[in-house]
Amino acid sequence: MTELPNRLAGRVAIVGSGLAGLVTALTLAPQPVVLVTRAGLGAETSSAWAQGGIAASLGADDNADLHLADTLAAGDGLCDVAAAASILKAAPAAIAMLEKFGVRFDRTADGVFSLGLEAAHSRRRIVHVEGDGSGAAIVRALVEAVRKTPSITVLGDVEARRLLVDDGRISALLCATRSGALVLPASRIVLATGGLGGLYEATTNPVGNYGQGVMLAARAGAELADMEFVQFHPTALDSPRRPLALVSEAVRGEGAVLVNEKGERFLVREPGAELAPRDVVARAISAELGRGGRVFLDARKALGRKFASRFPAIDGLCREAGIDPSTDLIPVRPAVHYHMGGVATDINGRSSVPGLWAVGEAASTGLHGANRLASNSLLEAAVMGMQAARDIAGVLAPTDGTAATAPATGLPPPADLSMVPPVVSRHLGVLRNAGAMHDAIASLLPLIESEEASSDPALVALLIAVFASLRRESRGAHARPDFPLKLASAERRTMRLAEALDIARETASHPLARSA
Repeated sequence: MTELPNRLAGRVAIVGSGLAGLVTALTLAPQPVVLVTRAGLGAETSSAWAQGGIAASLGADDNADLHLADTLAAGDGLCDVAAAASILKAAPAAIAMLEKFGVRFDRTADGVFSLGLEAAHSRRRIVHVEGDGSGAAIVRALVEAVRKTPSITVLGDVEARRLLVDDGRISALLCATRSGALVLPASRIVLATGGLGGLYEATTNPVGNYGQGVMLAARAGAELADMEFVQFHPTALDSPRRPLALVSEAVRGEGAVLVNEKGERFLVREPGAELAPRDVVARAISAELGRGGRVFLDARKALGRKFASRFPAIDGLCREAGIDPSTDLIPVRPAVHYHMGGVATDINGRSSVPGLWAVGEAASTGLHGANRLASNSLLEAAVMGMQAARDIAGVLAPTDGTAATAPATGLPPPADLSMVPPVVSRHLGVLRNAGAMHDAIASLLPLIESEEASSDPALVALLIAVFASLRRESRGAHARPDFPLKLASAERRTMRLAEALDIARETASHPLARSA
């Protein structure tokens, strides 16, 4: 096994093959890169499942300032304004970069971008590829470009288990392969591992994604930010399928409305109605379900027979569940869709650990604040992939050696998620309270301290619970009936794992942890 790591020593190592990882690798070319992915290129990634597209201020009536205003409003006071402005301003360059790598965005008959409208956007600014198949089409084009790039070596069916740190900086990546442990010497590593929907029973994400990037960075000593902010997409298709199929906000953007089992539009008095920010819509739907009701998306009048041509992928998912969207109501429910928190980074994707970058959903740049604006995620992944690559290109790697060995403790076991989602789903859902969060901490802490197969996913879930317990207000995607009001000033929070574990141990011994 020594020949492979020695041959790849000194290369930038990228963990993950969604949009952010692929863009980082392509932008670094012709600099040698090794891309580590536990599945095939682009497989098991949220990027490939994205329906809505990419938000970009490309219309004649739009600009980056308007896009920023919408982003800040959705972010509910918690966005990093400078970071958000920088990322959104780079949208045209990101779209041009993707086109250079073979992405073909939908255009009108006169050749201009076909722009869609989604919730909380004041302009039509969502660029699509193949209608509602945007993510899959974008990832497909980038995968093809990666395969044609000789400077990128892909290690498929390889899972990163730990980051190795020497004298305070990144030194190697410890991986699991079919043949056993593999240690890749690398002083520059990029985490592009995606989100954490697999921690929840109801999610639209690949169920194996439990926040691996957060786990890797946390165990390496990196600062984490805003871990409590987990966004529930309001309209997942309510069916036995797992993960749940997504019914894009773009359907509501085309005029579909939400009704309960009585046929009532329960959001009609809310500013923006069905196109209110996601946290507002998700809470409203949860309230209807909580009283024993049901919620449906009604696209019959707005789209009718046009539904199948406008949203072919969603139409197929509905028909798989026995629903014809042109004539039937579509049953929906909230499901975990995106994590606004993650590894704290600067505008170049740098974490607090020298040699470690994070991009895409694994990172927390401050763009999304307390509640992500629809379709800003793919934009951030593309922009930050470019930004991190440019930053890394200027960082020399003189310390990458040709010899690296696994730590004495050996290879950590593969993650077992079976014990974590029931705890997380019950206690860290759309609505949270002190007793439930304390119970979550008390249940998760022993799993972490056991250092067995549940330890890694339990660690990420515990971080959500600890951050959530400290935010004694309701803001964006974090809603607490026991603290229903917002604080006068919004503050982002960063924390390292050691501090979070100290808080968790103190919390677990508190009477509240046994009273919910």
